[in-house]
Amino acid sequence: MTDVEALLSGDWYVDGPIVLGDHVRIGPSANLATALHPIDDHRLRREGAERTAPIVIGDNCWLGSNVTVGAGVTIGRNTVVGAGSVVVRDLPDHVVAVGVPATPIRELPVES
Repeated sequence: MTDVEALLSGDWYVDGPIVLGDHVRIGPSANLATALHPIDDHRLRREGAERTAPIVIGDNCWLGSNVTVGAGVTIGRNTVVGAGSVVVRDLPDHVVAVGVPATPIRELPVES
C-alpha cells in the first residue's frame, strides 16, 4: 500500500488536483478543499458552477486533526499546521502555523 492509498482510506472526496510530497502526515478529519465557487455571479452560483485549484503539500509536512486547506494553497516543505487551523494562503517552508486563518508563529530548523 502506498502512502496515498493509506491517506485516502476513509471519508475522502477528491474533485481537483492534490499533490502530496514525501512523508506527508494528515491528521483525522482534515479537509483538503480544491473547489472554488463563484461569489459575484448570482446565475452561476444558482446553477452550482464550480472550478478547482490545486493544493500542493510539500515534503515532510504534518497537518493536525481538523485542519482545512483551501483551493490553490501551497504548503512549504517541513511545515507543521496545528489542529483546527484553516489554511487559505500559501505557507512557507520550515514553519509552524496555527489559527483561523493559519499564520506562521515560529520557524523550524532547516534540515542539514
